[in-house]
Amino acid sequence: MTRDLPISADERYSRQVLFSGIGTDGQARLRTCRVAIVGCGATGSAAAALLARAGLGELVIIDRDYVEASNLQRQSLFDESDAAESLPKAVAAARKIRSFNGDVKVEAHATDLTPANVSLLDSCDLVVDGTDNFETRFLLNDYCVSNGIPWIYTAAVGSYGATMNILPGQTACLACLFSESPTGMHDTCETAGVLGSVINLIASIAVTEAMKVLLHEINGARATLRRTLLSWDVWSNRHSEVKADKPQAACRCCGQRDFVHLRGEQRPRITLCGRNSVQIHEQQRPMDFATLDRSLRPHGKVRHTDFVLKFWPDEYEITLFPDGRAIIKGTTDPAIARSLYARFLGA
Repeated sequence: MTRDLPISADERYSRQVLFSGIGTDGQARLRTCRVAIVGCGATGSAAAALLARAGLGELVIIDRDYVEASNLQRQSLFDESDAAESLPKAVAAARKIRSFNGDVKVEAHATDLTPANVSLLDSCDLVVDGTDNFETRFLLNDYCVSNGIPWIYTAAVGSYGATMNILPGQTACLACLFSESPTGMHDTCETAGVLGSVINLIASIAVTEAMKVLLHEINGARATLRRTLLSWDVWSNRHSEVKADKPQAACRCCGQRDFVHLRGEQRPRITLCGRNSVQIHEQQRPMDFATLDRSLRPHGKVRHTDFVLKFWPDEYEITLFPDGRAIIKGTTDPAIARSLYARFLGA
């Protein structure tokens, strides 16, 4: 039997309202909140889905990547049709959220978060990290500390995951614990794989903490916030916590208030999450996909939608976005990536 009547908020959230930590006041508060998800891959898509189903008022989804078949094992907002179309993850996530909760307002930004567009986070009550690199995380940290906005760090690879609440002026910030990006060899989802179970664990913990932050003092929610860096290995059944309850006076960011990442100093080209890919930044260079399609066809296979153009010259794959940004797959050498970009798309 087809349901013709709209779903009421009372019916949709009835079981959540029954939980004493939220109640009717908490549910009403969530409806007024605006949260940004930066990075809508595995952890980000799981967090976005949980927040949307919980009745958040507005979600801002920012992601620079597109859906691939290898994402479907763990990235819960996407399906096979999204991968077949190479839809930008932000666009695909927004579509899926609207299909199960049309009451949530969703802004989708298929772009890389940089110092030039970090204002996309303005007026947000909270930021949730779903990224795969410390460069963007340090940018989030600088922005949120400088503006007094709480944010939640998350990470997952293999069977290991970690998360930390960052409340500017109240807890340690990311730079208190990691003064610089980790160096040397380290595992990625490409080299070590990743379990969907650890993704969902870390996203669930992060979203629960996010709800506590958003509810402020309703039903004592803020008092239950965790003030540690929590790590958990679901395969070995090991977990640990590192104290992170106070800002460090010597910290470059929250102590000295030196926001070097927010200023964008020496921002490098980015190699994506171990995928043998390099991202080329050419923001605000509008691309005419129809014209490019015709000009590129003599050099390789081409296909495009309104959201993305894909081009396969030789052993490489170029994914181009409407603003001129591109992901070059098949190399980790920025010089080769830049050369391919200049050769086929212009300097």
